Formats: sequence, C-alpha cells, structure tokens
Amino acid sequence: MKETIIQSKIEECQLQELTADEQHAIALAIEGTNRSYTPYSHFHVGAGVILNNGSDFLGCNQENAAFPAGLCAERTALFAAGAQYPDEPVKILAIAARGTDGELTEEPVTPCGTCRQVIIETETRFHQQVVILLYGKKYVYRIEGIRQLMPLSFTDF
Repeated sequence: MKETIIQSKIEECQLQELTADEQHAIALAIEGTNRSYTPYSHFHVGAGVILNNGSDFLGCNQENAAFPAGLCAERTALFAAGAQYPDEPVKILAIAARGTDGELTEEPVTPCGTCRQVIIETETRFHQQVVILLYGKKYVYRIEGIRQLMPLSFTDF
C-alpha cells in the first residue's frame, strides 16, 4: 500500500495585511450577513465577490422551510456575478458569518462541500484560481485556490 500525504497552504492574516480589493470583498461579505434570511438556523452568512474587471457582488444565505430549497451565501454571490458578467473571471471570494448570538464569528467559517464544488467549477470555467478569504474577528484565512480546501475534485484545469 502506498501512502500519499496531501498538504494545503492557508495563510492566517490580519485584516489590515490584505489588499484593498481583499478588504473590500470582506466588507461585502460582512454586509451580506446583515441581509441573510435565516429564520431556522439563525446563522447568518455573507459572501463578497470581486471580478477581474473590478465589479463586485454581495451574497447571503437564504433559508427555506423545505431545507434543500435554500441557498448558501457563496453560491448566491457567485451566481449573481455569473448572471451579470458570464465571461468575467472571479478574482476574490470572501466569506463572513454571524452566529446565533448575532455577533461576527471569532474564527473563520468555511464553505460547505457543495459550495466548494461550485468554486471548483468557477476556477475550471475561467482557468484561474480564486483567492478565498474566510473572515473571523481574530484573523482571516487567505487561500489561493479552492484546491487548498478540496484537493481531490471532479475537474481540473
């Protein structure tokens, strides 16, 4: 039997260490937490997307009593960007969350598996890695490309 070790590179940063575009994407994500519709979980997630052309989009999670009918913040932001600029690559995706207490989370939250697969498809579609920012009040994870979070995937570019 052969053993393979897979490693990921994830930078832990302070907000002020990030670029202006990255900070803007996080601000969008935080604003998204205020716009989410979460009557069941009360866990508010926001996402900010910056495209290569500088256009920005905000997304937020939307819950539904029929649980599979809801949608995550990451996908609402990515799909809104794709609807408006179908040929423009995604440069940055930022994610922030507020817990059931209404406060921004201390630690970063990560995208679910479905959102990770959508990010993989986004990178594959445009042949470009997306900088992923996971915001927490204590620190921000900065990740260059979704494969750092999901190294084994259905597609590859």
